[in-house]
Amino acid sequence: MTINHNYFLDLAFQLAEQNLGKTKLNPSVGSIVVKNGTVISSGVTSLNGRPHSEYNALSKTKNCAGATLYTTLEPCTHHGKTPPCVDIIIKKKIKNVFYAFEDPDIRTFRKAKKIFNQKGIKSKLISSKNYSKFYKSYFINKKLTLPLIAAKIAISNDYLTINKKNKWITNETSRNIVHLLRSRYDCIVSTSKSINNDNSLLNCRIEGINNNKPDLFIIDLKLKLKKKLSLNKYLKKRKTYLLTCKSNLNKVEIYKKKGFKIIFLNQLNKKEDFVSLFKKIYKKGYSRVLIETGLTFLNTLLKNNLLNDLYIFKSNKKLGINGTNNDTAKYLKKISTKLLTINLNGDNLFKKEF
Repeated sequence: MTINHNYFLDLAFQLAEQNLGKTKLNPSVGSIVVKNGTVISSGVTSLNGRPHSEYNALSKTKNCAGATLYTTLEPCTHHGKTPPCVDIIIKKKIKNVFYAFEDPDIRTFRKAKKIFNQKGIKSKLISSKNYSKFYKSYFINKKLTLPLIAAKIAISNDYLTINKKNKWITNETSRNIVHLLRSRYDCIVSTSKSINNDNSLLNCRIEGINNNKPDLFIIDLKLKLKKKLSLNKYLKKRKTYLLTCKSNLNKVEIYKKKGFKIIFLNQLNKKEDFVSLFKKIYKKGYSRVLIETGLTFLNTLLKNNLLNDLYIFKSNKKLGINGTNNDTAKYLKKISTKLLTINLNGDNLFKKEF
């Protein structure tokens, strides 16, 4: 019987997608257990990163001796806060292990295969064409000790980002997709200027997704964030960081009492300052960042080559005299983007990968 390994690996990736952006610094992994051509168990990395998917898939099924395990990432071999996944694979007498990526973590990289060989378990790396960039953020995390940095922005058909007469530029369908997009990141970075202007919540507001997430980082060097904002009602349920200068020490206490967590920055001018900012965020345990700001901040990131991904929601309507920009749109106009085939009822969604 010919077995379609990519079919089962794609099933595993579909599981992994469910918790993408919700597993902290651990990657979201999906695992499928197959016996006699039938899926008998499955698992995904738990919220906040533990237990791992292989444990979740194998611990809940008794009769998996001789089965095949398909997993999106090489099973871990090191002892951390939990035992290595190779242990339960061996214990459950799995016969074959197929995985789509080698783990870049040096504690595991290419070690699982050696262990499996010693135990008589066949293992093989099978690349997945459909999910070739799934672990882009995880590889960035391990290589640069930085989070993946993505941004989104909404523009009119004539490249204007501020609607003078309406809060929105794109339609309701686009806005719902934004909520879904946010769910794939573990934190959002914005500025006090953007939040003050829009009174924005920057959370996930679609049924079935926790609207207390993602966590929020607000850049407010001069502490100009308004005291009465809609997001204040979530401060006790959602981690919200305020990034400011040490010169604001006296004002800081007011924000602390409200529930903001404070991070001090020396300055935010040069590329090195921004890199330092994102490293601070990574050290807090965040692996995937979504930037939601105005055009000025976005242009700074573009000019300094700090973005990994950019999502552009483009309306099919022009704003003309009813729209404006607070900075140049020339960088957006120069960017060549891939049109994503999503039905947005007239709007378009473009993605640029850097």
